Amino acid sequence: MGRQNQAKEALILLRNRLCNPRFVFAPFSLSPDSNYSKLKFIVSSSVTEASNNSALLLGPRGCGKNAVLELVIEDMLKEYPDTVSVIKLNGLLHSDDNCALKEIARQLCMEHQLLFSKMASFDDNTQFMISMLKECGLAHKTVIFVLDEFDSFAQGKQRLLYSLLDAMQSLTSQAVVIGVSCRLDADQLLEKRVRSRFSHRKLLFLPPSKEDLLRILKHILELPTDSSLPHDYVAEFNSSLLNILADERFKQLIDTLTNSDSTCNHLLKFLFSAVCHMNVETGLLSIDNFKAALPSIQRQPKLECLKDCSILELYILICMRRLEVKEQESYNFNSVMKEYKSIHNSFQTSDYYSRNVCLRAFEHLLACELISFMDHRGHNQSIEFRPVKLLISYHELYQGLKLYRSCPAILQKLIDREG
Repeated sequence: MGRQNQAKEALILLRNRLCNPRFVFAPFSLSPDSNYSKLKFIVSSSVTEASNNSALLLGPRGCGKNAVLELVIEDMLKEYPDTVSVIKLNGLLHSDDNCALKEIARQLCMEHQLLFSKMASFDDNTQFMISMLKECGLAHKTVIFVLDEFDSFAQGKQRLLYSLLDAMQSLTSQAVVIGVSCRLDADQLLEKRVRSRFSHRKLLFLPPSKEDLLRILKHILELPTDSSLPHDYVAEFNSSLLNILADERFKQLIDTLTNSDSTCNHLLKFLFSAVCHMNVETGLLSIDNFKAALPSIQRQPKLECLKDCSILELYILICMRRLEVKEQESYNFNSVMKEYKSIHNSFQTSDYYSRNVCLRAFEHLLACELISFMDHRGHNQSIEFRPVKLLISYHELYQGLKLYRSCPAILQKLIDREG
C-alpha cells in the first residue's frame, strides 16, 4: 500500500471519528459520574420501574448536551425497542402552546399509526395526549419528551408545560420530560404551578478543562493499532502526533483556541480543519496543519476590516489609541486631529492630509464600526463634536498593522510604544 493510499485511508478514519459523537464522548461516557451515565440512569429507571421523571440539561452551546442526549436515546431504543417512543420539540419552532401540542399529537399519531387531525383544538390535543399517555402506561411503554430550547417554552402562560407535567402526575402514565437549555436559570423561569410538578433534576454541562481537551484530542487523532493500516505507518503517525502534543507551540495554539471558545463543538471544528490540511504525500499531521486550521475557524471581522482601511484611517485609529493610553476620558474628532497633528510635527511624516479628507476617513471608520459614538445623544450635533470611542482592542490593532501589506514603519513604531 503506497503512502498516499495509507494517508487517504487514515483521513477517512479520522473524519468518521470527528463526525461520530459516540466515539468523541467515549472517554467520558465510561465514568459513572459522567452526565451520560446520570442521564441514562434517569431514563432507564423510568422505563424499568414504570415511573415518571423530568430533568434539565443546562450549559453553554456546543458543550455536548444534545449529543449526549442523542446517545442515551439511541441506547434506550436499542435496549427497549418496543417500549420506548420519542417526541421531539424545539422552542424556536414550537414555542406557541397550541402549535407545540399539535406537533405532539402529530408525532404520537405517526408513532402509533393513527389518523392526525389538523383541525383539532388545543383542548382536543391536550385530551388526546393525556389519553395516549394513559394507554402507553397501561401497555408499559415510556414516552420520552425532548424539549430543546426549553427556556422558550417557559415564556407566556406555560400551558404546554403545565398540561404535560400535570398529565404525568397520573399513576397510569409513564413518561420522561427532558429539557435542554443554554440558560442556567431555566428552571427559575417556571411558574409556581409548573415548578411544583417538576422533579428539579439538573445536569450541568461545562466546557472541558485543558487536560480533558488534550485527552479528547489524543483519543480522536491516535490511529488504532488493530486497523487495516500497516503497523509501521500507524506507529510513525502516532509517534509524530505525540511529538506535536508535547510541543510548546502546539500548547500555545490550544490556549489561543480555548481563549475564544473552549467548547467541544469548537474543538471538533478545529480538528476537522487540521485533518483536512494534512499532507497526503507525507501522510503525517504537522504543527503547520494546526496553525493553518486556527485562522480558518476563528474569523476576525475587525482584522478583515483593517485590511481594507486606508493609511489615513490607520493613523486615526492609532491617534485614538494614544488618547486612550493618555487616559483621556472623552474625545471627539477635533481631539483626534490635534493628536494627528502632534504626530506629524514630532516625526515629520509625509502622510499628512487636510481636515476635510480626515473627516471623510473618520466617517468611513464609523460606517465600518471600528469606532462608534459614546452615546446616542446629540444627533443634532455635528460629527466633529460628538464624543467617540474605539471598538477595536490593542491586540487586534497590533495584529492588523502586522498583516497590513504597505503599513508605514512609523505606525508600527507607534503601536509598539503604546503596548
